[in-house]
Amino acid sequence: MTGVHIDPSRAPVAFGRLAIPELFAQLVEPDAARRLRALASLCDLTHDPERLYQVVTEGFLDQLEVLLKDGDPAVRTRTCELLHLITSHNIARQALLSSPLLARLSQLLDDPSPLCRTRAHRVINSLALLPAGANALQNLVPKLMLKLQEEKEEKEEEVQALLLSTLSCCSRLDAGPALSHRGVTLIGRKLSHACSNIRREAAGAMMALSVPVEGKRQVCEAAVLPILADLLQDQDVDVQANAAGKHQCLELDVLPVLLQLLSERKQDMEEEQRRKALVLYSLRALTSLAEAPDGRQRLLLQLPLLVGRSEPPEEDADIRRAARTAVNVVTWTP
Repeated sequence: MTGVHIDPSRAPVAFGRLAIPELFAQLVEPDAARRLRALASLCDLTHDPERLYQVVTEGFLDQLEVLLKDGDPAVRTRTCELLHLITSHNIARQALLSSPLLARLSQLLDDPSPLCRTRAHRVINSLALLPAGANALQNLVPKLMLKLQEEKEEKEEEVQALLLSTLSCCSRLDAGPALSHRGVTLIGRKLSHACSNIRREAAGAMMALSVPVEGKRQVCEAAVLPILADLLQDQDVDVQANAAGKHQCLELDVLPVLLQLLSERKQDMEEEQRRKALVLYSLRALTSLAEAPDGRQRLLLQLPLLVGRSEPPEEDADIRRAARTAVNVVTWTP
């Protein structure tokens, strides 16, 4: 008879609702190896929404704070991994935002273990994707800006991208904290990064910073617009999409590039769908340019192109709506 296979990297799991309490009981064991095995099993179990609900509603979540201070970096890292898994569920995100864990997670951004820092950034970024999370993280923005300029982070591309994504989420809610901590200058330096993920996130964060008037002023003063103009021709379509939302300056002569992006069509439907955000941002940028008299005059010559994207029934509804807005602005007469 074949014996039962036991994974030595996991702790044995009790039956039913006893599994979660027993695994959490093992997290206080003095042996780090046992704590790690218990955490590994918890990571497996919390993929089940019912088990995750038990973790949150029965008060087990707060017990993880001690593990975030654990002397073993592997334990701290695995705890962050568990938190990242459970933040995929709204009930866990809400519980985490109101718990002491958030403050401890922010301290782990300075952890000596690179892997632990990365895992902590993943959790914080997951929280920032929700408005409530972005709001709770506003006080962390100054520290994130400081981390962005530290040289030791330069080689950690995933951390850089996560940092920028978190800053983008926070700045969409309130750009003030980032703007008051050299956000335009520091994020502007990332627009030319060799990594496309970092360029994409930097362009998205710059878009969020430029919404308020003060942000627009800083973007112009920092000479960021010419770099964003170059990103319109980036090889990565997502970088192009985030850069297209930025151009409100005719002097850069970005109008021909925006019109070319608008006129391009892809035969592949999936590729065309991926370009939807790029087309929408291009239309919004053209609409903004049309608010200036010179821009309106130049875009009147391109009216057939705009009309062509505003009328066909087979065109995406969001694109038709944005194109109609652009046509209305271009043809408006005082």
